[in-house]
Amino acid sequence: MSKYAEKIVAKAATEDDPLEVKGQISNHRTTVIAVLSVVFLVFQVYIGAVKPLDAYISTPLHICLALAIAILYKPLADMYKKKWLWIIDGALLAGLLTTVYYFVTNLDRLIYRIMMVDEMLPLDLFCAYFMLVVILEIVRRTMGWNLFVFILIFIAYAFVGQHLTGPLRYYGMSWQQFGEMLLLSPDGILGTPLVASVNTIFYFLLFGAFFSKCGGGQVLIDLGMKLSDKTAGGPAKAAVVSSGLMGMISGSAVANVTSTGVLTIPLMKKAGYTPEQAGAIEAVASTGGQIMPPIMGIGAFIMAEMIGVSYAQIALSAVIPALAYYASVFLLVHNLAKKRKLETVGKEEVKYVSEPIIPRLYQLAPILAVVALIFMGASLTRAALVGTVLSIAVSMFSTETRMNGSRLLEALMDGIKQAAMIAIPTAACGIMIGIVVRSGVANKLTTIIASVGSANLLLALMIGMVGCLLLGMALPTVAAYLIANILFCPTIISLGVPTLPANMFIFYFGVIAQITPPVCLASFTAAGIAKANSWKTGWTAFAYAIVSFLVPYVFIYQPEILLLGTVTDTIIASIVMSISVFFLAGSVAGYLFTPVKAVWMRIFLFVIAVMIIVPETLSTIIGVGVGAVVAVFFYMKAQRDKKAALRELEA
Repeated sequence: MSKYAEKIVAKAATEDDPLEVKGQISNHRTTVIAVLSVVFLVFQVYIGAVKPLDAYISTPLHICLALAIAILYKPLADMYKKKWLWIIDGALLAGLLTTVYYFVTNLDRLIYRIMMVDEMLPLDLFCAYFMLVVILEIVRRTMGWNLFVFILIFIAYAFVGQHLTGPLRYYGMSWQQFGEMLLLSPDGILGTPLVASVNTIFYFLLFGAFFSKCGGGQVLIDLGMKLSDKTAGGPAKAAVVSSGLMGMISGSAVANVTSTGVLTIPLMKKAGYTPEQAGAIEAVASTGGQIMPPIMGIGAFIMAEMIGVSYAQIALSAVIPALAYYASVFLLVHNLAKKRKLETVGKEEVKYVSEPIIPRLYQLAPILAVVALIFMGASLTRAALVGTVLSIAVSMFSTETRMNGSRLLEALMDGIKQAAMIAIPTAACGIMIGIVVRSGVANKLTTIIASVGSANLLLALMIGMVGCLLLGMALPTVAAYLIANILFCPTIISLGVPTLPANMFIFYFGVIAQITPPVCLASFTAAGIAKANSWKTGWTAFAYAIVSFLVPYVFIYQPEILLLGTVTDTIIASIVMSISVFFLAGSVAGYLFTPVKAVWMRIFLFVIAVMIIVPETLSTIIGVGVGAVVAVFFYMKAQRDKKAALRELEA
């Protein structure tokens, strides 16, 4: 691997587990982290299942606990090997405790104060700027410099925007107004994204941790492997299926690669796929997990909170696009296998040995219960808590998965760690959201894009796509979605696109950035496992996922794909998209019933796919007609070649 790719892989590992500890944590610090994790759990269960608290209590306590846990996992003393730096971290922890005390003791005043009218007290300003400093510092430690620099740019704009000329100029903010926006505004640190972390995301991350520890995650992987291990290109199809199943509970592309890729990539290589192909297939399949209902990625929960739509509706809307994504990848690997006749290679070698699956299917009961509760109308909090309790109960039926005290604490600390690492970037994005809302920069950007494109929706979408890809390359998916939501969604919506399709559009491209060169975290991670050329793997994954670049445009122009139209329109749109995916997979793989060797013909197949998927009736009809002729031609050619091969064998 190149040095650049090694840095990206290191970044991917950091994003997957930003609080990964190198070396041993002292027993005293482990005890403190465990105690804080238990306190975090008790607090969240209380507000989720017993009695909700005012947002001025629950949200600050949530983020302060998350920051404290992050500090203990990543102290400066360990990072720079100087014990005296504990003085700084001790001061930060004391400041967090003071902040919690401030909110508890000033609750009545904060509830009844009038924004932008009542004066900010010195203690208000101290807590506001302290929270700004500690969030920036913890973002620097755990998320790296990209998000840190992004926030600094927005902060700079908050104070110098009044001195700019042109459309980005605004009236500016004083230090007092900035502090009020940070801490006490519904658009600041404690705004809607962090509220989603408090009320929903925490519980699902906890459920995911317990579900995996209790054996459910391994059952999903084994199920995916077994469903496909005896078909053409079986290991590659197993990677697609198992990664899709794991994606239902995991919101991280890198986590999917590392959990399923260590099993599927070696098997794919044994079956005859090149290392680059094996890595690319795993990266594409794992990335799709973030758009795969019913759980999807963490960004989907935040989307529900941001746009005021039930999560069940978002999950339902995502079904057809997600199936199209995985169908295209599945068909692609099938075509690759047929093209290279991989079904005949190493049948005895390519076997996946696991315990019988049927006796373990009961371990999937928790996730089935969660899905059922969500679609029955239960609150997301209740569904996740029930799923967590069921995971623990189900684990007791097997000695291998049975949860004792140490395993319970391990699962709890793992879930709390993940929750902390979502709360921190979510709160950090609140800083930028507050600045954008207060300055009106989103409206100004809408005006600029509309004027450049003469209010052309396609151009606005393409600008939004590029922006989302750039954000997704530089930032974690949650942060990329939140920033894109405030920068690009207003533009798209102003041009007549409904809110849900607009948000799904930017969410998809934030996810796809994980497999888009030059910074394709999932692809480079898979390349490391496959011992493949990182750049070839990245570009191969990009080609394999090409359908994901077209589908978002489809549900902008044809929202029926998101189940927003009539049943008839949805069925027609789905059929049209399926036909397009068929030709697209043939183009990328170079196989349509028989190998397609000519480059110009593969390009022609791609053009046919685009013509079919373009939401114009005439274009679709022409594309389907021409495609049918081409498909019949290649099918007949395949039959002739098969007969010729049989005659040669008989001779």
